[in-house]
Amino acid sequence: MSIEVKVPVLPESVSDATIATWHKKAGDAVKRDENLVDLETDKVVLEVPAPVDGVIKEIRQETGATVKSQQVIAVIEEGAVAAAPAPAAGAPTPAAATPAPAATKAAAAELSPAAQRVATENKVDTSAIAGTGRDGRIIKEDVVNAGTPKAAAPAAKPSPGARPEERVPMTRMRAKIAERLMQSKNSIAMLTSFNEVNLAAVSKMRKDLGEQFQKEHGVKLGFMSFFVKAVAEALKRYPVVNASVDGNDIIYHGYQDISIAVSTDKGLVTPVLRNAENMSFADVEKAIADYAQKARAGKLTLEDLQGGTFTITNGGTFGSLLSTPIVNPPQSAILGMHTIKERAIVENGQVIAAPMMYIAISYDHRIIDGKDAVLFLVDIKNQLENPHKMLLGI
Repeated sequence: MSIEVKVPVLPESVSDATIATWHKKAGDAVKRDENLVDLETDKVVLEVPAPVDGVIKEIRQETGATVKSQQVIAVIEEGAVAAAPAPAAGAPTPAAATPAPAATKAAAAELSPAAQRVATENKVDTSAIAGTGRDGRIIKEDVVNAGTPKAAAPAAKPSPGARPEERVPMTRMRAKIAERLMQSKNSIAMLTSFNEVNLAAVSKMRKDLGEQFQKEHGVKLGFMSFFVKAVAEALKRYPVVNASVDGNDIIYHGYQDISIAVSTDKGLVTPVLRNAENMSFADVEKAIADYAQKARAGKLTLEDLQGGTFTITNGGTFGSLLSTPIVNPPQSAILGMHTIKERAIVENGQVIAAPMMYIAISYDHRIIDGKDAVLFLVDIKNQLENPHKMLLGI
């Protein structure tokens, strides 16, 4: 019985997808729920599992094709068994000279979806590439830098002083990121304000209670949970910072769905902590750890990324001292965290060293006045410098 493999139902915000990588070819045996193909959308990479056990009878859409929701991309003959390869006779056939599928799959398992797509399109042998991604994973840049594709003719030796260039098309996600950044720049009256926070009290609390917290909840007590809880409390007091613009209307959200910027080898994604105002410190840390793991594995879903009323981004993990983050439409504000540096400050008339962080809020000046933005930032500063007040909600 022939079973059609279709593109999953895509949400309204995603019109189509691109076939990034086929993990099977016509004639291959498949098991139910085995991943057949990766589909790249503007936001995430979707896996399409086999609906039944059988053999792939036909692949109707090749790598690079643009497909729409519920479009048939392959046909599986349910219950069929893959034909055994015929014994070689005489000179080896081209099929016999190709690498064994098992070896190909083993190598492909270490590739990110973007790296696999570039390798497939350019016929790059990834078996000898050393990955520079997390846990040795091969990322797109590794494939791009691996050298001349196998199918290309040997390149002429560059002349002394030659400056090589390479043109690589943007991934769908990178193109979407670029589009949204330009949308933000062109449609929002954006302004950024800054402040600095003394994180000595938070650092002491993490040192004093971190071990007990981890034993109790099975997750480390990081800085991000303090910032998320401080933001959630501040948004209650300054609801316009949590609002969004729709035409000539202002939409005030009675909840705090906080987007957390997470960097992946495909680009920046912003999974959402829903109803962050009701989450405990442990809930926040567990959710962030889960999102980070899913992001590294390319397992984030569209549901993980949709919505969000406010965003927190932490450039400090990469060493950024100061920046002006860009608002993520239709949100109206974003908080930028930065690296912690021990600096000399004056406290009670004495010069002391303290762990300091610059923080920034970029906001849509169409609906958020400078006064509200600055007071919102000062509110976060006061909570983080007095975390016992944060725990009491004051």
